[in-house]
Amino acid sequence: MVKPEEKQFLNLPFTGICTFGKYPVCANLDELDADVAVIGVPNDMGTQWRSGARMGPRAVREGSTLYSFGLNGAYDIENDVMYLGPKWKVVDCGDVDIVHGDIMQSHDNTEEAIRKIVDKGAMPVVIGGDHSITAAVGKGLEKLGPFHVIQIDAHLDWADHRSGMRYGHGNCIRRLSEMDHVKDIFQLGIRGISSSLKEDVDAARDYGATILSPKKMRDIGVKGILDLLPKGEKYYITIDIDGLNPSITPGTGTPSPGGLLYDEVNELLKAIASHGEVIGFDCVEVAPQYDPTQMTGQTAARVMLDLLSYVTKNKEEIEQE
Repeated sequence: MVKPEEKQFLNLPFTGICTFGKYPVCANLDELDADVAVIGVPNDMGTQWRSGARMGPRAVREGSTLYSFGLNGAYDIENDVMYLGPKWKVVDCGDVDIVHGDIMQSHDNTEEAIRKIVDKGAMPVVIGGDHSITAAVGKGLEKLGPFHVIQIDAHLDWADHRSGMRYGHGNCIRRLSEMDHVKDIFQLGIRGISSSLKEDVDAARDYGATILSPKKMRDIGVKGILDLLPKGEKYYITIDIDGLNPSITPGTGTPSPGGLLYDEVNELLKAIASHGEVIGFDCVEVAPQYDPTQMTGQTAARVMLDLLSYVTKNKEEIEQE
């Protein structure tokens, strides 16, 4: 029998309100006061095949509750490091308002929300939604530019338009390339036939984008990838969950055989976080309807919490120097 004075408030994953990492809520961006602002963008009007990523923010939040234990941060048994300690104020800002059938108004709402987060001095952490949201996020990050974009994805997303549609999930990286505050673009995990037209690939290479398949990434290793990234500069990271192997993340609209494993992504993100300044990131294309085991949302949440851990720990180490 536990004595009353020994009782603890456990806040187990299946209890309480399902926020990202069970962090507190900020319901009004005008009142935001935090180091990190997590926001969902449940917009999947840009999909070209299977919809469902509008439910991604809910699935990722639910998956994240498994990793919410402890009030003093998260202990990494492999590296003997404590991450995300009480020093860091992380809040969940809910979701951007989405207007059904109006993708551009929804993108405008997304851009406005990101601009507010940036103006308040918080780092935006964005849960999609399909990949079309990244173009709107990129616009909202203008004040933090110039920065480089690092994309983990199965697909290039460099189509100019599809029958006039310029802001779908296959256009987002090309739209970023057109922004004056975006510099170099690094596209990692790209693979498969029919994922891009040859002219889209040519346009990306003409821009100067670095394109690496999973095989090429493995050939050169993490150090080889870091050698391609400008050291000490600003990065925005966009993670399409289909960049990972669909055997571990099946719940996505356009899965592609092959891809990266969790440990590979983890190692890469840890290295990137120490190589430059990550100003924000997103994780998109989680569609839980296609994932009966719910592992896609859980894996996405873990990848996001890993990256957030590495980014904040790097900031701590810089402050201590």
